[in-house]
Amino acid sequence: MKVVFLAPSYPPEMQQYTRGLAEVGADVYGVGDTPRSALPASLRPHLADYLEVPRILDEDDVVSRVASWLRGREVDRVLANWEVMVLTAARLRERFGLPGMSLDAVRGFRDKQLMKERVRAAGLRAPRSERVRTVAEARAAAGRIGFPLILKPIAGAGSADTHKVTDDAELERALGGLRHVDEVSCEEFISGEELTFDTVCIGGKPAFFNVAQYLPPPLIARTEEWISPAIITVRDLTQPRVAAGIALGKGVLGALGMVDGFTHMEWFRKSDGEAVFGEIGCRPGGAHLVDQMNYTCDIDLFREWARVMCWGRFEAPTVRKYNVAIVFKRAKGQGRITRIEGLRDFMAAHGEHVVEEHLLRPGTPRRNWKHTLLSDGHIMLRHPDWDQAARMAADAATTITMYAE
Repeated sequence: MKVVFLAPSYPPEMQQYTRGLAEVGADVYGVGDTPRSALPASLRPHLADYLEVPRILDEDDVVSRVASWLRGREVDRVLANWEVMVLTAARLRERFGLPGMSLDAVRGFRDKQLMKERVRAAGLRAPRSERVRTVAEARAAAGRIGFPLILKPIAGAGSADTHKVTDDAELERALGGLRHVDEVSCEEFISGEELTFDTVCIGGKPAFFNVAQYLPPPLIARTEEWISPAIITVRDLTQPRVAAGIALGKGVLGALGMVDGFTHMEWFRKSDGEAVFGEIGCRPGGAHLVDQMNYTCDIDLFREWARVMCWGRFEAPTVRKYNVAIVFKRAKGQGRITRIEGLRDFMAAHGEHVVEEHLLRPGTPRRNWKHTLLSDGHIMLRHPDWDQAARMAADAATTITMYAE
């Protein structure tokens, strides 16, 4: 099995998928713009070959260079798990006549307006939305949809450049901040809890699935610096409060023509229990969500994804043992981290449940919290009881304080 894997070294978690591919017996041909000499030592043994390209996000150039590189070689798969590379991978599959998600299907996962149109056409609940390219179109769409509404990039990821708009003045301010974005989705604002539906699919059917809850919803976490955002995987997926979201998620997979691989969907649970679609990608969730799912079941989804993509099998147990919480911390102040307060007491109280503690240490430059959910590090913990896991996450969010100056 010969696999071309796009961007094997960055983002850093892609190194784990490269490892997984090698461990299930694939020869991995990596393509990236990381210089060959700068590839991590731990990654190199998992690569059969590597093509260094000048700009990994230059889709036309990458397709051309990979086609030339592979001339005369046989290849069985072209894969990508980074949001910005999934269309490039689909183009290469179509060029070489390889199995996997078609370019049209991938567009349905990448283009937020096309995505919602296909979901609504299947009779599933999704926010009312319109594609807008100009200020005039945005104003007209806002008039039809009504306030409050959400403006976000058609091809965005996460909550970057996403704005909640409640009146005309906020609309104008948001449009001013989106002038660098070519296409924007103007859509109905949905109020409710925000959760995920994550899968590893075989033939469009989940061989593994997961639900996690954002605390607070991402839009709030992205706009309030003082918040320590948390994400908690749900151990018990049989409970009624998540049933509608799971059913919605499975319907969305069919509506969008999912085949094999990871998906990461976000959905809303309204106060009346209605599940409303948010958006979905045909790739894994970021911000260590796959690590959380691994700790939930004590499995290795990096390897199991690779097994699915290469051999069409998922062999790990899917028994859910824990609710797993990750809490991202943001330092107070600017500059370098100077001290961390409350961590010792937290570890004394809850250390037996902590599976990872990766807070930036004193002397490390603080990260820009607007550019990364990872912020200034995280604590990950787990417990079989949801309420206890949530209480410990709240303690980590409120009793641990990082300072920078």
